[in-house]
Amino acid sequence: MITQPVPPSKRWLFKPFPDQADEQQAVADLVQVLNISPFLASLLVQRGVYTFDEARYFFRPELTHLHDPFQMRDMDRAVDRITRAMQQDEKILIYGDYDVDGTTSVSLMYGFLRTHYEHLDHYIPDRYKEGYGISKAGVQYAADNGFTLIIALDCGIKSIDRVAEASALGIDFIICDHHRPGDVLPAAVAVLDPKRADCQYPYKELTGCGVGFKLLQALCQRWNLPTNGLWAYLDLVVVSIACDIVPITGENRALAYYGLKRLNTEPRTGFQALMRVAGFMRDDEICPHKDKHLDIGNVVFGLGPRINAAGRIKHARDAVNLLLAETFDEAEEFAYFLHAHNKDRQDLDKGMTEQALDMIRRNDLLINAKSTVLYDASWHKGVIGIVASRCIEQFYRPTIILTQSNDKAAGSARSVAGFDVYEAIEECADLLEQFGGHTFAAGLTMPIENVDAFREKFERVVSEKILDEYLIPRVEVDLPLDFSEINDKFYRVMRQMSPFGPHNLAPVFCTEDVVLVGEPMLMKEKHVKFTCRQRRSGHQFTAVGFGLGAWADHLRPDEPFSICYNLEMNHFNNRSTMQLYLKDIKI
Repeated sequence: MITQPVPPSKRWLFKPFPDQADEQQAVADLVQVLNISPFLASLLVQRGVYTFDEARYFFRPELTHLHDPFQMRDMDRAVDRITRAMQQDEKILIYGDYDVDGTTSVSLMYGFLRTHYEHLDHYIPDRYKEGYGISKAGVQYAADNGFTLIIALDCGIKSIDRVAEASALGIDFIICDHHRPGDVLPAAVAVLDPKRADCQYPYKELTGCGVGFKLLQALCQRWNLPTNGLWAYLDLVVVSIACDIVPITGENRALAYYGLKRLNTEPRTGFQALMRVAGFMRDDEICPHKDKHLDIGNVVFGLGPRINAAGRIKHARDAVNLLLAETFDEAEEFAYFLHAHNKDRQDLDKGMTEQALDMIRRNDLLINAKSTVLYDASWHKGVIGIVASRCIEQFYRPTIILTQSNDKAAGSARSVAGFDVYEAIEECADLLEQFGGHTFAAGLTMPIENVDAFREKFERVVSEKILDEYLIPRVEVDLPLDFSEINDKFYRVMRQMSPFGPHNLAPVFCTEDVVLVGEPMLMKEKHVKFTCRQRRSGHQFTAVGFGLGAWADHLRPDEPFSICYNLEMNHFNNRSTMQLYLKDIKI
Protein backbone atom coordinates (compact mmCIF):
# COMPACT_ATOMS: atom_id res chain seq x y z
CA MET A 1 0.00 0.00 0.00
CA ILE A 2 1.33 3.47 -0.93
CA THR A 3 1.76 5.80 2.03
CA GLN A 4 -0.14 9.03 1.50
CA PRO A 5 1.82 12.26 2.11
CA VAL A 6 1.18 14.26 5.26
CA PRO A 7 -1.80 16.53 4.50
CA PRO A 8 -0.96 20.26 4.41
CA SER A 9 -1.79 21.86 7.72
CA LYS A 10 -4.46 24.52 7.97
CA ARG A 11 -4.01 27.82 9.75
CA TRP A 12 -5.29 27.60 13.30
CA LEU A 13 -6.62 31.03 14.18
CA PHE A 14 -7.37 31.40 17.86
CA LYS A 15 -10.21 33.70 18.76
CA PRO A 16 -9.22 36.37 21.29
CA PHE A 17 -9.31 34.94 24.80
CA PRO A 18 -11.35 37.04 27.24
CA ASP A 19 -8.40 38.60 29.04
CA GLN A 20 -9.44 42.24 29.40
CA ALA A 21 -10.51 43.28 32.89
CA ASP A 22 -14.18 43.71 31.97
CA GLU A 23 -14.15 40.37 30.07
CA GLN A 24 -12.57 38.52 32.98
CA GLN A 25 -15.13 40.00 35.32
CA ALA A 26 -17.93 38.95 32.97
CA VAL A 27 -16.53 35.40 32.88
CA ALA A 28 -16.41 35.28 36.69
CA ASP A 29 -19.97 36.65 36.97
CA LEU A 30 -21.37 34.15 34.45
CA VAL A 31 -19.66 31.27 36.25
CA GLN A 32 -21.51 32.28 39.42
CA VAL A 33 -24.97 33.19 38.11
CA LEU A 34 -25.21 30.35 35.56
CA ASN A 35 -23.29 27.71 37.53
CA ILE A 36 -21.12 26.82 34.54
CA SER A 37 -17.40 26.24 34.01
CA PRO A 38 -15.01 29.09 33.13
CA PHE A 39 -14.55 27.50 29.69
CA LEU A 40 -18.28 27.78 28.93
CA ALA A 41 -18.42 31.30 30.37
CA SER A 42 -15.49 32.25 28.12
CA LEU A 43 -17.36 30.91 25.08
CA LEU A 44 -20.28 33.17 25.95
CA VAL A 45 -18.11 36.26 26.38
CA GLN A 46 -16.45 35.53 23.03
CA ARG A 47 -19.97 35.69 21.56
CA GLY A 48 -20.70 39.06 23.17
CA VAL A 49 -22.70 37.67 26.10
CA TYR A 50 -21.59 39.43 29.30
CA THR A 51 -24.56 39.50 31.68
CA PHE A 52 -27.25 37.20 33.02
CA ASP A 53 -29.94 39.01 30.99
CA GLU A 54 -27.89 38.72 27.80
CA ALA A 55 -27.32 35.04 28.52
CA ARG A 56 -31.02 34.49 29.10
CA TYR A 57 -31.86 36.06 25.73
CA PHE A 58 -29.02 34.18 24.03
CA PHE A 59 -30.11 30.79 25.37
CA ARG A 60 -33.85 31.51 25.07
CA PRO A 61 -34.53 34.05 22.31
CA GLU A 62 -38.10 35.37 22.20
CA LEU A 63 -40.24 36.15 19.18
CA THR A 64 -41.68 39.06 21.16
CA HIS A 65 -38.24 40.68 20.77
CA LEU A 66 -38.52 40.92 16.97
CA HIS A 67 -38.14 44.46 15.67
CA ASP A 68 -41.14 46.53 14.61
CA PRO A 69 -41.45 45.82 10.85
CA PHE A 70 -42.48 49.42 10.19
CA GLN A 71 -38.92 50.48 11.02
CA MET A 72 -38.02 49.20 7.56
CA ARG A 73 -38.02 51.85 4.84
CA ASP A 74 -41.13 51.72 2.57
CA MET A 75 -42.94 49.19 4.77
CA ASP A 76 -45.96 51.45 5.18
CA ARG A 77 -46.15 51.92 1.40
CA ALA A 78 -45.98 48.16 0.81
CA VAL A 79 -48.74 47.47 3.33
CA ASP A 80 -50.94 50.23 1.88
CA ARG A 81 -50.53 48.91 -1.68
CA ILE A 82 -51.33 45.30 -0.79
CA THR A 83 -54.33 46.37 1.25
CA ARG A 84 -55.65 48.50 -1.62
CA ALA A 85 -55.09 45.66 -4.11
CA MET A 86 -57.22 43.35 -1.97
CA GLN A 87 -59.93 45.93 -1.48
CA GLN A 88 -60.14 46.44 -5.25
CA ASP A 89 -59.95 42.72 -6.13
CA GLU A 90 -56.73 43.16 -8.10
CA LYS A 91 -54.72 40.15 -9.19
CA ILE A 92 -51.45 39.77 -7.27
CA LEU A 93 -48.47 37.76 -8.53
CA ILE A 94 -45.93 36.42 -6.03
CA TYR A 95 -42.57 36.31 -7.84
CA GLY A 96 -39.42 34.69 -6.45
CA ASP A 97 -35.96 33.40 -7.31
CA TYR A 98 -35.34 29.72 -8.08
CA ASP A 99 -33.01 28.91 -5.16
CA VAL A 100 -33.92 27.85 -1.61
CA ASP A 101 -34.36 31.40 -0.34
CA GLY A 102 -36.53 32.31 -3.33
CA THR A 103 -38.76 29.24 -3.24
CA THR A 104 -39.28 29.40 0.53
CA SER A 105 -40.06 33.13 0.15
CA VAL A 106 -42.73 32.47 -2.46
CA SER A 107 -44.19 29.62 -0.41
CA LEU A 108 -44.29 31.86 2.66
CA MET A 109 -45.95 34.85 0.97
CA TYR A 110 -48.35 32.90 -1.21
CA GLY A 111 -49.18 30.41 1.55
CA PHE A 112 -50.08 33.16 4.02
CA LEU A 113 -51.92 35.49 1.63
CA ARG A 114 -54.06 32.73 0.13
CA THR A 115 -55.66 32.22 3.55
CA HIS A 116 -56.98 35.80 3.27
CA TYR A 117 -57.31 36.42 -0.47
CA GLU A 118 -58.00 34.37 -3.58
CA HIS A 119 -56.92 36.49 -6.56
CA LEU A 120 -53.24 35.59 -6.55
CA ASP A 121 -50.75 33.25 -8.15
CA HIS A 122 -47.01 32.56 -7.96
CA TYR A 123 -44.24 32.64 -10.54
CA ILE A 124 -40.68 31.31 -10.52
CA PRO A 125 -38.44 32.15 -13.50
CA ASP A 126 -36.80 29.36 -15.47
CA ARG A 127 -33.10 29.35 -14.54
CA TYR A 128 -32.02 28.61 -18.12
CA LYS A 129 -34.54 30.47 -20.25
CA GLU A 130 -34.98 33.57 -18.07
CA GLY A 131 -31.99 33.75 -15.76
CA TYR A 132 -31.71 35.39 -12.35
CA GLY A 133 -33.95 38.22 -11.19
CA ILE A 134 -37.03 39.81 -12.72
CA SER A 135 -37.32 38.61 -16.31
CA LYS A 136 -39.01 40.05 -19.39
CA ALA A 137 -41.00 36.82 -19.63
CA GLY A 138 -42.19 37.21 -16.04
CA VAL A 139 -43.38 40.76 -16.59
CA GLN A 140 -45.08 39.72 -19.83
CA TYR A 141 -46.79 36.82 -18.06
CA ALA A 142 -48.18 39.25 -15.50
CA ALA A 143 -49.43 41.61 -18.21
CA ASP A 144 -50.99 38.83 -20.31
CA ASN A 145 -52.87 37.47 -17.30
CA GLY A 146 -54.19 40.69 -15.84
CA PHE A 147 -51.94 41.05 -12.76
CA THR A 148 -51.58 44.63 -11.55
CA LEU A 149 -49.28 44.02 -8.57
CA ILE A 150 -46.15 41.89 -8.36
CA ILE A 151 -44.54 41.13 -5.00
CA ALA A 152 -40.93 40.14 -5.78
CA LEU A 153 -38.98 38.18 -3.18
CA ASP A 154 -35.23 37.52 -2.94
CA CYS A 155 -34.68 39.45 -6.18
CA GLY A 156 -35.46 42.74 -7.89
CA ILE A 157 -33.14 45.19 -6.15
CA LYS A 158 -31.26 45.83 -9.43
CA SER A 159 -34.16 45.23 -11.84
CA ILE A 160 -34.52 48.88 -12.82
CA ASP A 161 -35.46 48.23 -16.48
CA ARG A 162 -37.93 45.42 -15.75
CA VAL A 163 -39.74 47.45 -13.10
CA ALA A 164 -39.97 50.38 -15.54
CA GLU A 165 -41.36 48.07 -18.25
CA ALA A 166 -43.94 46.74 -15.80
CA SER A 167 -44.95 50.24 -14.79
CA ALA A 168 -45.54 51.15 -18.44
CA LEU A 169 -47.87 48.14 -18.62
CA GLY A 170 -49.84 49.27 -15.57
CA ILE A 171 -48.18 46.80 -13.16
CA ASP A 172 -46.85 47.91 -9.77
CA PHE A 173 -43.95 46.26 -7.96
CA ILE A 174 -43.21 45.67 -4.30
CA ILE A 175 -39.63 44.42 -3.91
CA CYS A 176 -38.55 42.35 -0.89
CA ASP A 177 -34.82 41.79 -1.28
CA HIS A 178 -31.72 41.47 0.88
CA HIS A 179 -28.94 41.82 -1.69
CA ARG A 180 -26.77 44.91 -1.97
CA PRO A 181 -28.52 47.67 -3.92
CA GLY A 182 -26.85 49.54 -6.75
CA ASP A 183 -26.52 53.31 -6.85
CA VAL A 184 -30.07 53.63 -8.21
CA LEU A 185 -33.12 51.81 -6.85
CA PRO A 186 -35.92 50.49 -9.07
CA ALA A 187 -38.94 52.80 -9.29
CA ALA A 188 -41.18 50.37 -7.41
CA VAL A 189 -44.08 51.30 -5.16
CA ALA A 190 -42.00 49.98 -2.26
CA VAL A 191 -38.44 48.66 -2.01
CA LEU A 192 -37.96 46.66 1.18
CA ASP A 193 -34.26 45.94 1.68
CA PRO A 194 -32.50 46.48 5.02
CA LYS A 195 -29.25 47.01 3.10
CA ARG A 196 -30.60 50.21 1.53
CA ALA A 197 -28.33 53.06 2.57
CA ASP A 198 -31.38 55.08 3.67
CA CYS A 199 -33.00 52.23 5.63
CA GLN A 200 -32.67 52.52 9.41
CA TYR A 201 -33.91 49.00 10.14
CA PRO A 202 -31.82 47.73 13.10
CA TYR A 203 -30.94 44.32 11.64
CA LYS A 204 -29.33 44.10 8.21
CA GLU A 205 -28.79 40.36 7.68
CA LEU A 206 -32.30 39.02 6.96
CA THR A 207 -32.77 36.60 4.09
CA GLY A 208 -35.20 37.35 1.27
CA CYS A 209 -37.66 35.08 3.05
CA GLY A 210 -36.95 37.02 6.26
CA VAL A 211 -37.83 40.32 4.56
CA GLY A 212 -41.04 38.69 3.30
CA PHE A 213 -41.77 37.56 6.85
CA LYS A 214 -41.37 41.15 8.09
CA LEU A 215 -43.88 42.29 5.44
CA LEU A 216 -46.37 39.70 6.65
CA GLN A 217 -45.72 40.76 10.24
CA ALA A 218 -46.55 44.34 9.23
CA LEU A 219 -49.73 43.19 7.46
CA CYS A 220 -50.82 41.34 10.60
CA GLN A 221 -50.31 44.50 12.64
CA ARG A 222 -52.22 46.67 10.16
CA TRP A 223 -55.05 44.16 9.77
CA ASN A 224 -55.26 43.42 13.51
CA LEU A 225 -54.50 39.74 12.96
CA PRO A 226 -52.87 37.69 15.74
CA THR A 227 -49.15 37.61 14.94
CA ASN A 228 -48.82 34.07 16.26
CA GLY A 229 -50.62 32.93 13.10
CA LEU A 230 -47.30 33.59 11.38
CA TRP A 231 -45.37 31.17 13.56
CA ALA A 232 -46.56 28.22 11.46
CA TYR A 233 -44.41 29.60 8.62
CA LEU A 234 -41.17 29.70 10.60
CA ASP A 235 -40.09 26.31 9.22
CA LEU A 236 -39.80 28.04 5.83
CA VAL A 237 -37.87 30.96 7.31
CA VAL A 238 -35.28 28.78 9.06
CA VAL A 239 -34.64 26.78 5.89
CA SER A 240 -33.94 30.05 4.05
CA ILE A 241 -31.63 31.24 6.86
CA ALA A 242 -29.68 27.98 6.90
CA CYS A 243 -29.30 27.59 3.15
CA ASP A 244 -28.53 31.22 2.33
CA ILE A 245 -25.61 31.10 4.81
CA VAL A 246 -26.50 34.37 6.57
CA PRO A 247 -25.36 35.28 10.11
CA ILE A 248 -27.37 33.52 12.82
CA THR A 249 -27.42 36.52 15.10
CA GLY A 250 -30.06 39.00 16.25
CA GLU A 251 -33.42 38.47 14.59
CA ASN A 252 -32.09 35.60 12.48
CA ARG A 253 -31.18 33.74 15.69
CA ALA A 254 -34.70 34.08 17.09
CA LEU A 255 -36.31 33.13 13.77
CA ALA A 256 -33.96 30.16 13.35
CA TYR A 257 -34.42 29.00 16.96
CA TYR A 258 -38.21 28.80 16.67
CA GLY A 259 -38.08 27.70 13.04
CA LEU A 260 -36.05 24.64 14.02
CA LYS A 261 -38.51 23.89 16.81
CA ARG A 262 -41.31 24.00 14.26
CA LEU A 263 -39.36 21.87 11.78
CA ASN A 264 -38.68 19.24 14.44
CA THR A 265 -42.16 19.10 15.99
CA GLU A 266 -44.77 20.29 13.48
CA PRO A 267 -43.19 20.43 10.02
CA ARG A 268 -45.46 21.29 7.12
CA THR A 269 -46.56 18.40 4.94
CA GLY A 270 -43.96 19.14 2.27
CA PHE A 271 -41.10 19.05 4.75
CA GLN A 272 -42.42 15.82 6.25
CA ALA A 273 -42.26 14.19 2.84
CA LEU A 274 -38.85 15.62 2.07
CA MET A 275 -37.42 14.53 5.43
CA ARG A 276 -38.61 10.99 4.78
CA VAL A 277 -36.92 10.70 1.38
CA ALA A 278 -33.79 12.31 2.87
CA GLY A 279 -33.67 9.71 5.65
CA PHE A 280 -34.41 11.99 8.62
CA MET A 281 -37.75 10.29 9.37
CA ARG A 282 -39.26 6.83 9.05
CA ASP A 283 -42.44 6.39 7.04
CA ASP A 284 -44.46 5.99 10.24
CA GLU A 285 -43.22 9.25 11.79
CA ILE A 286 -44.65 12.77 11.46
CA CYS A 287 -41.56 14.51 12.84
CA PRO A 288 -37.91 13.56 13.38
CA HIS A 289 -37.03 11.28 16.30
CA LYS A 290 -35.31 13.10 19.17
CA ASP A 291 -31.97 11.52 18.28
CA LYS A 292 -32.35 12.76 14.70
CA HIS A 293 -33.50 16.32 15.37
CA LEU A 294 -32.56 18.58 12.49
CA ASP A 295 -30.06 21.35 13.13
CA ILE A 296 -28.78 24.03 10.77
CA GLY A 297 -26.23 21.62 9.27
CA ASN A 298 -28.87 18.98 8.52
CA VAL A 299 -30.98 21.60 6.76
CA VAL A 300 -28.02 22.90 4.71
CA PHE A 301 -26.81 19.48 3.59
CA GLY A 302 -30.00 17.41 3.77
CA LEU A 303 -32.96 19.56 2.74
CA GLY A 304 -31.31 22.45 0.90
CA PRO A 305 -29.72 20.48 -1.97
CA ARG A 306 -32.99 18.70 -2.72
CA ILE A 307 -34.97 21.96 -2.82
CA ASN A 308 -32.28 23.60 -4.95
CA ALA A 309 -32.15 20.62 -7.30
CA ALA A 310 -35.62 21.43 -8.64
CA GLY A 311 -34.41 24.64 -10.27
CA ARG A 312 -30.99 23.24 -11.18
CA ILE A 313 -32.27 20.20 -13.08
CA LYS A 314 -35.84 20.99 -14.13
CA HIS A 315 -37.95 23.86 -12.75
CA ALA A 316 -38.14 25.36 -9.27
CA ARG A 317 -41.94 25.38 -9.30
CA ASP A 318 -41.69 21.74 -8.18
CA ALA A 319 -40.10 22.98 -4.94
CA VAL A 320 -42.86 25.53 -4.38
CA ASN A 321 -45.50 22.91 -5.12
CA LEU A 322 -43.88 20.65 -2.52
CA LEU A 323 -43.80 23.39 0.13
CA LEU A 324 -47.42 24.39 -0.54
CA ALA A 325 -48.78 20.82 -0.72
CA GLU A 326 -51.79 20.23 1.53
CA THR A 327 -52.03 16.43 1.30
CA PHE A 328 -49.24 14.01 2.04
CA ASP A 329 -49.78 12.06 -1.21
CA GLU A 330 -49.26 15.24 -3.22
CA ALA A 331 -46.21 16.22 -1.14
CA GLU A 332 -44.68 12.76 -1.45
CA GLU A 333 -44.89 12.89 -5.24
CA PHE A 334 -43.01 16.19 -5.38
CA ALA A 335 -40.52 15.03 -2.72
CA TYR A 336 -39.56 12.05 -4.89
CA PHE A 337 -39.21 14.39 -7.88
CA LEU A 338 -36.79 16.56 -5.92
CA HIS A 339 -34.91 13.55 -4.56
CA ALA A 340 -34.44 12.19 -8.10
CA HIS A 341 -33.37 15.64 -9.36
CA ASN A 342 -30.78 15.77 -6.58
CA LYS A 343 -29.31 12.42 -7.62
CA ASP A 344 -29.03 13.73 -11.18
CA ARG A 345 -27.41 16.89 -9.83
CA GLN A 346 -24.86 14.84 -7.88
CA ASP A 347 -23.88 12.93 -11.03
CA LEU A 348 -23.45 16.17 -12.99
CA ASP A 349 -21.55 17.79 -10.14
CA LYS A 350 -19.08 14.90 -9.89
CA GLY A 351 -18.32 14.76 -13.61
CA MET A 352 -17.95 18.52 -14.03
CA THR A 353 -15.76 18.82 -10.93
CA GLU A 354 -13.36 16.19 -12.31
CA GLN A 355 -13.18 18.10 -15.62
CA ALA A 356 -12.59 21.42 -13.86
CA LEU A 357 -9.83 20.09 -11.61
CA ASP A 358 -8.16 18.45 -14.58
CA MET A 359 -8.19 21.78 -16.46
CA ILE A 360 -6.36 23.42 -13.54
CA ARG A 361 -3.80 20.62 -13.11
CA ARG A 362 -2.88 20.63 -16.81
CA ASN A 363 -2.25 24.38 -16.95
CA ASP A 364 0.81 25.84 -15.22
CA LEU A 365 -0.67 29.34 -15.21
CA LEU A 366 -3.86 28.13 -13.53
CA ILE A 367 -2.00 25.99 -10.99
CA ASN A 368 0.09 28.97 -9.86
CA ALA A 369 -2.64 31.61 -10.06
CA LYS A 370 -4.31 33.25 -7.06
CA SER A 371 -7.76 32.83 -8.59
CA THR A 372 -9.57 30.31 -10.74
CA VAL A 373 -11.75 31.25 -13.72
CA LEU A 374 -12.84 28.33 -15.91
CA TYR A 375 -15.19 28.25 -18.91
CA ASP A 376 -16.74 25.32 -20.77
CA ALA A 377 -19.77 25.82 -22.98
CA SER A 378 -21.03 22.29 -22.30
CA TRP A 379 -21.22 22.58 -18.52
CA HIS A 380 -24.64 22.48 -16.88
CA LYS A 381 -25.56 25.92 -15.55
CA GLY A 382 -27.47 24.45 -12.64
CA VAL A 383 -24.41 23.09 -10.84
CA ILE A 384 -21.62 25.55 -11.65
CA GLY A 385 -21.85 27.11 -8.18
CA ILE A 386 -21.39 23.71 -6.59
CA VAL A 387 -18.43 22.97 -8.85
CA ALA A 388 -16.86 26.30 -7.82
CA SER A 389 -17.10 25.23 -4.18
CA ARG A 390 -15.62 21.81 -4.99
CA CYS A 391 -12.66 23.45 -6.75
CA ILE A 392 -12.00 25.60 -3.67
CA GLU A 393 -11.77 22.42 -1.60
CA GLN A 394 -8.78 21.40 -3.76
CA PHE A 395 -7.35 24.80 -4.81
CA TYR A 396 -8.16 27.23 -2.04
CA ARG A 397 -8.70 30.58 -3.77
CA PRO A 398 -11.52 32.74 -5.23
CA THR A 399 -13.14 30.72 -8.00
CA ILE A 400 -15.54 31.44 -10.87
CA ILE A 401 -17.03 28.69 -13.04
CA LEU A 402 -18.60 29.82 -16.33
CA THR A 403 -20.74 28.11 -18.94
CA GLN A 404 -22.73 29.14 -22.00
CA SER A 405 -26.31 30.29 -21.46
CA ASN A 406 -28.47 32.17 -23.99
CA ASP A 407 -25.37 32.98 -26.09
CA LYS A 408 -23.64 34.52 -23.07
CA ALA A 409 -21.11 33.29 -20.54
CA ALA A 410 -22.90 32.89 -17.24
CA GLY A 411 -21.02 32.12 -14.07
CA SER A 412 -21.09 31.50 -10.34
CA ALA A 413 -18.40 32.81 -8.02
CA ARG A 414 -17.33 31.50 -4.64
CA SER A 415 -14.71 32.95 -2.34
CA VAL A 416 -12.43 32.09 0.55
CA ALA A 417 -12.55 33.39 4.10
CA GLY A 418 -11.49 37.02 4.36
CA PHE A 419 -11.85 37.95 0.67
CA ASP A 420 -14.81 39.86 -0.82
CA VAL A 421 -15.37 38.29 -4.24
CA TYR A 422 -18.29 40.64 -5.00
CA GLU A 423 -15.99 43.68 -4.79
CA ALA A 424 -13.40 41.98 -6.99
CA ILE A 425 -16.06 41.24 -9.62
CA GLU A 426 -17.32 44.81 -9.35
CA GLU A 427 -13.86 46.04 -10.42
CA CYS A 428 -14.32 44.03 -13.63
CA ALA A 429 -17.78 45.49 -14.32
CA ASP A 430 -16.67 46.99 -17.65
CA LEU A 431 -16.45 43.43 -19.05
CA LEU A 432 -19.79 42.29 -17.62
CA GLU A 433 -23.42 42.65 -18.57
CA GLN A 434 -24.85 41.76 -15.16
CA PHE A 435 -23.66 40.71 -11.72
CA GLY A 436 -24.91 40.52 -8.17
CA GLY A 437 -24.47 38.68 -4.91
CA HIS A 438 -22.67 38.71 -1.58
CA THR A 439 -19.16 38.81 -0.12
CA PHE A 440 -18.59 35.07 -0.55
CA ALA A 441 -20.90 34.18 -3.47
CA ALA A 442 -22.00 35.98 -6.62
CA GLY A 443 -23.43 35.47 -10.08
CA LEU A 444 -22.33 37.18 -13.29
CA THR A 445 -22.99 37.30 -17.04
CA MET A 446 -20.73 38.53 -19.86
CA PRO A 447 -20.29 38.22 -23.64
CA ILE A 448 -18.45 34.99 -24.40
CA GLU A 449 -15.71 36.90 -26.19
CA ASN A 450 -14.90 38.70 -22.90
CA VAL A 451 -14.06 35.54 -20.95
CA ASP A 452 -10.29 35.62 -21.53
CA ALA A 453 -10.06 39.34 -20.76
CA PHE A 454 -12.17 38.84 -17.65
CA ARG A 455 -9.96 35.97 -16.46
CA GLU A 456 -6.86 38.15 -16.80
CA LYS A 457 -8.40 41.19 -15.10
CA PHE A 458 -9.97 39.19 -12.28
CA GLU A 459 -6.63 37.49 -11.60
CA ARG A 460 -4.94 40.90 -11.53
CA VAL A 461 -7.52 42.33 -9.12
CA VAL A 462 -7.36 39.30 -6.82
CA SER A 463 -3.53 39.26 -6.87
CA GLU A 464 -3.42 42.93 -5.86
CA LYS A 465 -5.97 42.62 -3.06
CA ILE A 466 -5.71 39.17 -1.50
CA LEU A 467 -3.32 38.44 1.35
CA ASP A 468 -1.21 35.29 0.97
CA GLU A 469 -2.57 33.97 4.27
CA TYR A 470 -6.10 34.01 2.81
CA LEU A 471 -4.97 31.34 0.34
CA ILE A 472 -4.38 28.82 3.13
CA PRO A 473 -7.50 27.10 4.55
CA ARG A 474 -8.10 28.13 8.12
CA VAL A 475 -9.75 26.77 11.21
CA GLU A 476 -11.02 29.24 13.77
CA VAL A 477 -10.40 27.81 17.23
CA ASP A 478 -12.49 29.10 20.12
CA LEU A 479 -10.52 27.73 23.06
CA PRO A 480 -7.83 25.26 24.10
CA LEU A 481 -9.61 22.57 26.14
CA ASP A 482 -8.48 19.84 28.51
CA PHE A 483 -10.25 16.50 28.00
CA SER A 484 -10.99 16.58 31.74
CA GLU A 485 -13.44 19.46 31.16
CA ILE A 486 -15.60 17.45 28.77
CA ASN A 487 -18.63 15.86 30.38
CA ASP A 488 -22.39 15.62 29.88
CA LYS A 489 -23.12 18.97 31.54
CA PHE A 490 -20.45 20.72 29.47
CA TYR A 491 -21.98 19.31 26.28
CA ARG A 492 -25.57 20.11 27.35
CA VAL A 493 -24.80 23.77 28.03
CA MET A 494 -22.72 24.09 24.87
CA ARG A 495 -25.58 22.72 22.74
CA GLN A 496 -27.90 25.36 24.19
CA MET A 497 -25.77 27.93 22.38
CA SER A 498 -27.28 26.62 19.13
CA PRO A 499 -28.57 27.19 16.51
CA PHE A 500 -25.04 27.33 15.20
CA GLY A 501 -24.14 29.05 11.97
CA PRO A 502 -22.25 32.06 10.61
CA HIS A 503 -21.20 34.45 13.42
CA ASN A 504 -22.23 31.80 15.97
CA LEU A 505 -20.41 28.74 14.74
CA ALA A 506 -20.33 25.51 16.72
CA PRO A 507 -17.37 25.87 19.12
CA VAL A 508 -14.06 24.49 17.90
CA PHE A 509 -11.67 23.32 20.59
CA CYS A 510 -8.06 22.28 20.43
CA THR A 511 -6.25 19.84 22.68
CA GLU A 512 -2.48 19.32 22.74
CA ASP A 513 -0.35 16.40 23.86
CA VAL A 514 -2.69 13.58 22.83
CA VAL A 515 -1.55 10.10 21.88
CA LEU A 516 -3.15 7.15 20.15
CA VAL A 517 -4.87 4.40 22.08
CA GLY A 518 -4.63 1.45 19.70
CA GLU A 519 -4.33 1.75 15.92
CA PRO A 520 -6.08 4.34 13.69
CA MET A 521 -8.72 2.92 11.37
CA LEU A 522 -9.05 4.05 7.76
CA MET A 523 -12.67 4.19 6.60
CA LYS A 524 -13.69 4.15 2.92
CA GLU A 525 -10.10 5.07 1.99
CA LYS A 526 -10.66 8.74 2.93
CA HIS A 527 -11.79 9.02 6.58
CA VAL A 528 -9.92 8.19 9.79
CA LYS A 529 -11.15 7.05 13.19
CA PHE A 530 -9.14 6.49 16.35
CA THR A 531 -9.19 6.68 20.14
CA CYS A 532 -6.87 9.23 21.67
CA ARG A 533 -5.82 10.05 25.22
CA GLN A 534 -4.57 13.32 26.60
CA ARG A 535 -1.41 12.47 28.50
CA ARG A 536 -1.78 15.21 31.10
CA SER A 537 -5.36 14.44 32.14
CA GLY A 538 -5.50 10.74 31.29
CA HIS A 539 -8.98 11.16 29.73
CA GLN A 540 -9.67 9.64 26.33
CA PHE A 541 -12.25 9.98 23.53
CA THR A 542 -13.00 8.54 20.12
CA ALA A 543 -12.22 10.92 17.25
CA VAL A 544 -13.46 10.84 13.66
CA GLY A 545 -11.87 12.85 10.84
CA PHE A 546 -13.92 13.01 7.65
CA GLY A 547 -11.65 13.58 4.68
CA LEU A 548 -8.58 13.20 6.90
CA GLY A 549 -7.81 9.59 5.99
CA ALA A 550 -4.24 10.39 4.92
CA TRP A 551 -3.36 10.90 8.59
CA ALA A 552 -3.82 7.17 9.25
CA ASP A 553 -0.33 6.62 7.79
CA HIS A 554 1.36 9.24 9.96
CA LEU A 555 0.05 8.82 13.52
CA ARG A 556 2.32 6.65 15.67
CA PRO A 557 1.80 5.16 19.14
CA ASP A 558 3.42 7.26 21.91
CA GLU A 559 4.13 10.15 19.50
CA PRO A 560 2.06 13.12 20.74
CA PHE A 561 0.06 15.32 18.40
CA SER A 562 -2.52 18.13 18.61
CA ILE A 563 -6.10 18.13 17.35
CA CYS A 564 -8.83 20.67 16.82
CA TYR A 565 -12.41 19.48 16.78
CA ASN A 566 -16.13 19.94 17.37
CA LEU A 567 -17.89 18.03 20.12
CA GLU A 568 -20.83 15.90 19.00
CA MET A 569 -22.98 13.15 20.47
CA ASN A 570 -22.92 9.95 18.45
CA HIS A 571 -26.15 7.92 18.56
CA PHE A 572 -25.77 4.26 17.61
CA ASN A 573 -27.56 1.07 18.69
CA ASN A 574 -29.60 2.99 21.28
CA ARG A 575 -26.38 4.29 22.89
CA SER A 576 -25.15 7.86 22.95
CA THR A 577 -21.43 8.58 23.32
CA MET A 578 -19.39 11.76 23.12
CA GLN A 579 -17.23 11.96 20.02
CA LEU A 580 -14.66 14.40 18.66
CA TYR A 581 -15.26 15.46 15.06
CA LEU A 582 -11.82 16.48 13.83
CA LYS A 583 -11.18 19.67 11.87
CA ASP A 584 -7.40 19.25 11.65
CA ILE A 585 -4.37 17.46 13.11
CA LYS A 586 -0.85 18.73 13.78
CA ILE A 587 2.13 16.53 14.58
